[in-house]
Amino acid sequence: MATMVFVNLPVKDLGKATAFYGALGFVQNAQFSDQNASSFAISDTIHLMVLVEPFFKTFTKKEIADATRTTEAIVCLTAESREGVDELVEKAFAAGAKKSNDTMDEGWMYGRSFQDPDGHLWEVVYMDMTAMPAQA
Repeated sequence: MATMVFVNLPVKDLGKATAFYGALGFVQNAQFSDQNASSFAISDTIHLMVLVEPFFKTFTKKEIADATRTTEAIVCLTAESREGVDELVEKAFAAGAKKSNDTMDEGWMYGRSFQDPDGHLWEVVYMDMTAMPAQA
């Protein structure tokens, strides 16, 4: 079995978060979704869990970061092309995301970023490994 990644994010408004990630084309898994959480398949091996803050708090003894003011992590996804980067990021903006950083274009590597409605940072990157410069 391949290693899977489950990203768990606290959210203030589960309905808003569920609508946002559905608008990005992430596939909701009803089996793991209820009034406390929405589960999404991003790929066969990457899954997203958005959890209302009180439920998220049951998994940690630490305070929950306010992602609109501090950065707790940056989630980065790859795309299969530069157009794929643009497509996902534009879907995010259309669904209510805010711009995070300027577009990065290194020629062989292209990326854009956004903040979801709760302020969590996301990057979407395309890398053409055949054009990657040689390491010194």
